[in-house]
Amino acid sequence: MGHKKDAPLRSDAQRNRERILEVAVAELTLCADAPLSAIAKKAGVGQGTFYRNFPNREALVLEIYRHEMQQVADAACDLLDAHEPERALREWMDHLARFAMTKAGLADAIRQVTSAPGGPAKPEPTPVAAAGERLLRANEEAGTIRPGVTSDDFFLAIAGLWQLDPHGDWQSRAARLLDFVMDGLRAGAPGRR
Repeated sequence: MGHKKDAPLRSDAQRNRERILEVAVAELTLCADAPLSAIAKKAGVGQGTFYRNFPNREALVLEIYRHEMQQVADAACDLLDAHEPERALREWMDHLARFAMTKAGLADAIRQVTSAPGGPAKPEPTPVAAAGERLLRANEEAGTIRPGVTSDDFFLAIAGLWQLDPHGDWQSRAARLLDFVMDGLRAGAPGRR
């Protein structure tokens, strides 16, 4: 009997949690210092519910970071399912650029939390690194990029994305940078000889 009562509660709690995260992403993207009370109010949950889910700002920001990184990683799989490896890789690079630019406020919030003395360490973006690795290996097997490129090489090569001004003309600058990187990855590819 007890089980029936618990199930709806759990799904309500899950919905509350998702709603808080959704609102928090939007608010923190607009302003890295958005107050938690404002996020709770916009999400339509009481302070008690909010703090039960996220006892502090760090917990909220790190959960958002994990969630957003997972979305970026999942996009790689979707692109590989839909396109040839080379196109999937290039489109995923655009996806990373959009993520870097549209979530600039979020990046600030993450930096504030993870650079605080005694604050939590920034979680490793392992799902994203794994997704990059998967795209690179698919391209290597297809002969569309030079062999032996690691995901570390790849992320170092595109690190310039995070230097662009999200309020400027970042689209054309990101496209140029990513085209350079893509040309570099193609140089020496067996399929191009």
